[in-house]
Amino acid sequence: MSEKREQVKPLAPAAHRLDIYDNQSDPFSVELASQLHFHRRQRCIKLCGCSAAVLLIAVTVVLVLMFTVFHVKVPSLTMNSVTIKGVGELISSGTNVGPGRNVTFGFEVSVKNPNVASFKFSNTTTSLYYDGSRVGENTGQPGEARARKRLRVEVNVGVMVDRLREVGRLKSDLEAGFLSISSYTTISGKVKITGAIKRSLIVKLNCTMNVSVRSQEIQDLDCS
Repeated sequence: MSEKREQVKPLAPAAHRLDIYDNQSDPFSVELASQLHFHRRQRCIKLCGCSAAVLLIAVTVVLVLMFTVFHVKVPSLTMNSVTIKGVGELISSGTNVGPGRNVTFGFEVSVKNPNVASFKFSNTTTSLYYDGSRVGENTGQPGEARARKRLRVEVNVGVMVDRLREVGRLKSDLEAGFLSISSYTTISGKVKITGAIKRSLIVKLNCTMNVSVRSQEIQDLDCS
């Protein structure tokens, strides 16, 4: 009996025993996994929400800039002054137009650029009309109206006297002392804000005026 007792090994103490459980059957493990999954889902929702908010703000800012600061506006033209030389010399004797005479109109136009980028134009073309007939035309030099600035442009137009003589009402207008002249000015150019935002523009200005033959002054100037 004593030999059998010596061969039997004693059981390990209760404090050192390991109890093995199935994780799926452990309520604590299931609850912990559920909480981790919930927190991950909440974090993903927050990240997606923040990303969507940032994207929406960026799109809104771009749209606002496109329709305000980056919106290309059409420049405006203003006729500052008109001078004329040689009208008095048209009358050589009585109401007859002297041949070989020169009549020159000088126009000063302001180009106002309301954009955040420069308005570059190739040339300025001004045509003169008398009783519906074109009697003169000339082009000015290329230029550049800086952002939100005003640029003055000068164009001198020589009148074709031979064409003036072809107008039937010239004699009566000379007797009355006034010539009714119309001018038509066009400026073609381009505004380039960025590589993707650029626009070609044509600005036009129509004016009507009465020219005094005696004083060589412009009266009743009306532009649109």
